[in-house]
Amino acid sequence: MSDGVETATVTPAITFEIVTLFPELFDEILRASLLGKAIASGIIQVHRTQLRDFGIGRHRSVDDTPYGGGPGMILRVEPIAAALDAITLARGPSRRVLLSPQGARLDQRKVVELASAGRLTLICGRYEGFDERVARHVDEQLSIGDFVLAGGELAAAVVLEAVARLVPGVLGCGMSAADESFSHAHARLEYPQWTRPPEWNGGAVPDVLLSGDHRAIERWRRREALRRTVERRPDLIALEPLNSDEARLLAEPPEEPKT
Repeated sequence: MSDGVETATVTPAITFEIVTLFPELFDEILRASLLGKAIASGIIQVHRTQLRDFGIGRHRSVDDTPYGGGPGMILRVEPIAAALDAITLARGPSRRVLLSPQGARLDQRKVVELASAGRLTLICGRYEGFDERVARHVDEQLSIGDFVLAGGELAAAVVLEAVARLVPGVLGCGMSAADESFSHAHARLEYPQWTRPPEWNGGAVPDVLLSGDHRAIERWRRREALRRTVERRPDLIALEPLNSDEARLLAEPPEEPKT
């Protein structure tokens, strides 16, 4: 049985399929904020498939002990393969992504790539992992970081939101996604930002942001984004070194803060 999230009668820009033992974990995520609005308007569509519906035997078993011994239980290949086949039969083929700590690290470039998939299936693990033969039934494996979770549901939610927010119409402002950390051609952090009041408790907004000079503001933001990346994430600079234009921009002196 598949638990589909109802949407308006329009063609969605992207459809997510989530294969999970705990579809209820997504209830609030799929109802809240901009994501909930996008689903309600039909911009995106989400279907949740309960893996246990494809379990084996009277008890709908989806896991078993590992060959060779060891702790915990391993998800069997047959229920996962059957769930994926049922999704394809019901709604067509999709790009299949297995959420696993052994997968490639998710980054913004991968998010942009996934956003063009049209249909994306996210497979959530549980217990001690998957039977190795599951990998034959997916297109790729993804990890959201070098740490261990109880299951893949939170990782799937991260992928879902990161991808969905790139779909036109999901965010309120078309520039929001483009201006944020990791969203540029190079992996760089976002520039610092302020809002009202202009001065508070000894801290003040930089003069350039109050100047109304949009070209100067844009240049200042680019420079401060680079400066912040160098200071806070030197690993990103090591991965993608500064180009000549960035190096010149970074060499400019920072604006002195008001006191």
